[in-house]
Parts: sequence; C-alpha cells; structure tokens
Amino acid sequence: MQVQRIVANTPTADPTLAKRFYQEVLGLDLLMDFGWIATYGSPQPMKVQISFMTQGGNDTPTPDLSIEVDDVDEALAAMQAARFPIEYGPVDEPWGVRRFYVRDPFGKLVNILAHQ
Repeated sequence: MQVQRIVANTPTADPTLAKRFYQEVLGLDLLMDFGWIATYGSPQPMKVQISFMTQGGNDTPTPDLSIEVDDVDEALAAMQAARFPIEYGPVDEPWGVRRFYVRDPFGKLVNILAHQ
C-alpha cells in the first residue's frame, strides 16, 4: 500500500470563504466545487507530509496548517494587503526557515514558510 495524497478538511458553513485566502492570495487552483465542498490545490507534484507537534517552535502555538511558499515576503505582503491578521513574524528561525503565522477566514492558524 502507498499513500496517494493527504487532504486537510476544514469544517465550515460557507466553503466560498476560502476563495480569497487560498485562491486569490496564495494562488491555489480550485480543483473541485460541489457547493458543500471546495477543494484547492495545485497540479504540480508536492511532498506529502503530516506533522505531530507539542508546539509550533519557539514556544508558538501549534499551527493548524503549514504552507511552504517560494517567497515568504511576497506572501506576507499579499496577506497584509488582503488584511488577514498576522499573528507571528516574519522571522528567520534557527532551524532554517523564514516564516509567519496568519489566520485564515475560518480562524485556522496557518504557518507560511520557506526554507532558507
């Protein structure tokens, strides 16, 4: 048996709220929309990972989701322009990532990061 993909599911009364954050700001594609479910992603291959954490590092809260990008500062500027609340960072962490935390429209804490 081989895992084919891992999908994070977020309960919400309105899946359309995801569009601005995940599609318009982060640039993910809308892969599926049946009204009751909207799935965003990318056609390019990505690594499959799942983490189990006691904290988020540097004594920060454990994020609900981590999203690796190619340019953290560009992602930060886009989040700020869209007025999504930044809760931590940006910061260059001693384990080799630059990152910030932001809240998505559902209140989920999202760790936006790039390896340095």
